[in-house]
Amino acid sequence: MKSILLHAVRLLCVSSWLLTLVLPHVARAAPPVPVFAYYYIWFDPTSWNRAKSDYPVLGRYSSDDRAVMQQHIRWAKEVGITGFIVSWKSTPTLNRRLEQLADLAATEGFHLAVIYQGLDFQRDPLPAERVASDLVGFCQRWSGRNVFNDLYGKPLVILSGSWEFTTDEIALIRRAVGSCLLLLASERNVDGYERLAHHVDGNAYYWSSVDPDSYPSYEEKLQALSTAVHTHHGLWIAPAAPGFDARLIGGTRVVERKGGETLRRQLAAAFASAPDIVGLISWNEFSENTHIEPSINYGNQSLRVLARVFATRAPEVQLGSEASPPTGPSYGLPVLGLAGTLFLASSTFLIVRSRKRGPRESTASAQAQREQEILGEP
Repeated sequence: MKSILLHAVRLLCVSSWLLTLVLPHVARAAPPVPVFAYYYIWFDPTSWNRAKSDYPVLGRYSSDDRAVMQQHIRWAKEVGITGFIVSWKSTPTLNRRLEQLADLAATEGFHLAVIYQGLDFQRDPLPAERVASDLVGFCQRWSGRNVFNDLYGKPLVILSGSWEFTTDEIALIRRAVGSCLLLLASERNVDGYERLAHHVDGNAYYWSSVDPDSYPSYEEKLQALSTAVHTHHGLWIAPAAPGFDARLIGGTRVVERKGGETLRRQLAAAFASAPDIVGLISWNEFSENTHIEPSINYGNQSLRVLARVFATRAPEVQLGSEASPPTGPSYGLPVLGLAGTLFLASSTFLIVRSRKRGPRESTASAQAQREQEILGEP
């Protein structure tokens, strides 16, 4: 009964706030639940040479650059984003970058959660023992940091690719981490979540590729997952993305941004599902073109949408310059002038053109399977 009452109260609060998305003359308030953006720390300067058709206005950065991380946090906070869900597994490089991000987040009053990279490059699950060891190490190193635990009293970690793990493997991971963190699945349907519900603390659906115009039961699917998760007293993280285009990594589906309308509609659907958190997909996933980070092609379009929805202010970002230029010899953010912009645009055109002429998947079924894996859909 208590769970049903809390769910009803949450839904009433969100429903009232949703009126501000459809009635332009109603004064908007801050979002009624936290809003996190999925954030990637895997970038090196050479990362931008593969499968990219757009680039950040901050240049082709390394995730080791403190100034870039700080600028990301400040832009996100300014527009009303609560924190980042950081993609991570334990490696020397990613540990170093997560530590740096945690330090900056603490300084800026920003929050962090983690999505653990449970699948390898071939989309096979990592050994459950490896996952458990990494998460125990995470608890030992970071569970005392306020940036990870000041919202729920302990860190929140999503297991990416949870559908590839057996129930016994999930149970092993749960026993290893105990109660040191909130462990969420990343299941894509109710049946998948129910399989693991007794071993996890909720579910986060990373649905980056949905097209609201062509998926007729889109909102109903989110609401069904929300109901299932809340029935088990779990946390529900609802997805919202600005668009999608993974053709340069083997996909065929494209979800157009429509000048920001796709993001606005997906935010409305996410909030309508009575979430505990809304997960924006993504801050900087440039290979799938779900990024909301200011970029050469889209400028600050997504941040303007968020600012209108949350009644905040979008940072002014001009192509070829940074909003808050860092100082100091270790920062070195590249400044893209007009010539650089033209060069990037022409290079991108040639890369896309050459890839389109390249060899396709050996069979249609192989291509379909690969796309299914990329999209993360059942």
